[in-house]
Amino acid sequence: MLVLSRRPGESIMIGTDMVITVLEVSGETVRIGVRAPREIAVHREEVFLALQEANRAAASPSGSDLSALGGTRRPGGDGPGPGPGTVS
Repeated sequence: MLVLSRRPGESIMIGTDMVITVLEVSGETVRIGVRAPREIAVHREEVFLALQEANRAAASPSGSDLSALGGTRRPGGDGPGPGPGTVS
């Protein structure tokens, strides 16, 4: 980890298009500003971790979800079979 000292109003460049600026220091709280391109997501770490967990939970079906799907089959058999208009 790179550790840098900055005073209010001073900035740190990350690459050529991201700027981190110290806005204010008050007691143990430091306010920072982040200027980055729109395509780069910027989140506080705790928000980022909560988003990751929510995505992980949404992508992982529960046991009851899998049980509910266990009795379903595609019409006409188990597999995808020939495509539409195919003569077998």
